[in-house]
Amino acid sequence: MRTILITGCSSGIGHHAAHHLKSLGWRVFATCRSEEDVTRLSAEGLESLRLDYEDPASIEAAWTEIMTRTGGTLDALFNNGAYAIPALIEDLPVAALRQHFEANLFGWHDLTQRAVRVMREQGHGRIVQCSSVLGFMTTKFRGSYSATKHALEALTTALRLEMRGTDVHVSLIQPGPIRTDFRLNSRKQFDRWIDWRNSPQSARYTKLTTRLYAETTKPDAFELGPEAVTAKLLRALEDRNPKARYPVTKVTVFTALALRVLPARLSEWIMAKG
Repeated sequence: MRTILITGCSSGIGHHAAHHLKSLGWRVFATCRSEEDVTRLSAEGLESLRLDYEDPASIEAAWTEIMTRTGGTLDALFNNGAYAIPALIEDLPVAALRQHFEANLFGWHDLTQRAVRVMREQGHGRIVQCSSVLGFMTTKFRGSYSATKHALEALTTALRLEMRGTDVHVSLIQPGPIRTDFRLNSRKQFDRWIDWRNSPQSARYTKLTTRLYAETTKPDAFELGPEAVTAKLLRALEDRNPKARYPVTKVTVFTALALRVLPARLSEWIMAKG
């Protein structure tokens, strides 16, 4: 039975991937940030543990437990859990940016290093990082999230180059708009960190706050369900020669193409309109 550790399984992408891979015969270690979600996932039949990227002790504890249960092996790691802090850069506290990198990058790096050491020793493994279309472009109010994902893409590319000649394969998945609780989680971070009412540009937050606090929102253009990401995850896990990047949604594909062919000024003008 192949084993995989998936983070961010309380909902959305991680939740769907964990259940689907379990249905295919994988032994899935489904982790999430809260004990309440661990209890719920366990009741759903998943092998769940608490792992919070912002809490190094929880990473150590979860990893130690997983290694104990598997006898020190792991076939795959899917780093997935992340959140956004929507804000204009001038309103983003330094403490918020530090915490954001802890959750979206440093915790991932900690877990990835542990997996690489085990996979190198056993002679094989797959590491898959869930990036974003915002890993290679950015827009207004998304600077912090984009910064974490740009950094993730750089670290992942370096790791993939360093793993050449081994049977440890490293891939990125780059989703566009996916139906998840991402907006709700972003709202929590926005409320925690951003004093937008006292911002010199408070008027610019009108559209953002309307969307963040809406009870329901219309689907984003070209939005897909989390199963679209799971499909690419399976490719990254099972392709004999996995790709470096697996784009998800037309938004990701079109954006990558546009950035290659359009002049920089035109690209920035389009992104500024968004």
